[in-house]
Order: sequence, then structure tokens, then C-alpha cells
Amino acid sequence: MTENLTKGRERLRKLAFTIVFIAAGVALAPLTSFPIGFAKVNPTQAFLNVLAAATVGPLWGGFMAFAVGQARLVLGLGTVFAFPGGMIGAILSGITWRLTGNLVLTALAEIIGTGLLGTALSAYLVAPLIQSKATFLALLPGFALSTLSGALLALAVVATLQRAGVWRERGRH
Repeated sequence: MTENLTKGRERLRKLAFTIVFIAAGVALAPLTSFPIGFAKVNPTQAFLNVLAAATVGPLWGGFMAFAVGQARLVLGLGTVFAFPGGMIGAILSGITWRLTGNLVLTALAEIIGTGLLGTALSAYLVAPLIQSKATFLALLPGFALSTLSGALLALAVVATLQRAGVWRERGRH
């Protein structure tokens, strides 16, 4: 009975964090999204992906990235390129956190997931499907700038919260 209650509380905690991350991603999108080439980049997504990796894990983080991408698309604040980049970055950083518990490696996984793998998937799979002329080299600067700045911001915020005694490591999810 106690084990089921603990699992239920953990699921509820992850759901609550995910909802807050989605709300933050949607609320901040108009303030932090900007066009670069074929995409509208959003450093907030990379920031949230790193935080989600360390708090809710890869599946909830991937769902959060999908939900924020969908909301941005509907609101005209993003493009379909947000899906592969954000989701791959969130899932890869979540897996990295789960395997290592190292926030720097988690941020690096976000950069690789969104900046390289998400760019490649966007250029070679999504762009042809929507008949876009976006190429890997055309998308790379925007994706790289966005994910690098967002991941570094996440590292700085978590370091500040740790020094203030607000952020505690909860273990790998």
C-alpha cells in the first residue's frame, strides 16, 4: 500500500512539474522566440528541456516539449521544426540525466539532441514533407544558438538555485 502511494505521489509530482514547464514554455514563447532563417527559435525550450530532464525524466520531458511545440505552432510562435528539435533534445537529455546524474552532461545532451540531431531530422525528414527548402546548414545556426543559450541558462539557474539551497538533487528519474 505504501509503495503504491509513493508511486502515485511521484507521478503527481512529475505531472505538476510538467504542467508548470508547459505553462512557462507557452507564456515565455512570445518573449523569447525569434526568427532565424526558416525557423522560429526559442531558447526557453532548451532551458526547460534541461530542467525537465533533471526533474521529470525523458518521457515527461519529451511530452512537455511536444506540448510546448504544439502550442507555439497554434499561436504562430513556432514552426513544425520545433517538434523534432525540442523532443529529441528533451528525451536525450532526460536519458543522459538518468544514466549520469550530471547536469553538465545533461545540458550537453540537450545541445547535441536539439542542435545536431534535431536539426538533421528537421532538414532531412520534416522539410521535404512540408516542401520547404530548409537545409541542414540553413537550420543549424538557429538551432545551435537557441539550444546553446537555453542550456547554458539552465546551468546558470540551477547553479544559482543550488547555492541558495533551493535546488536539491532528487536522484535520477
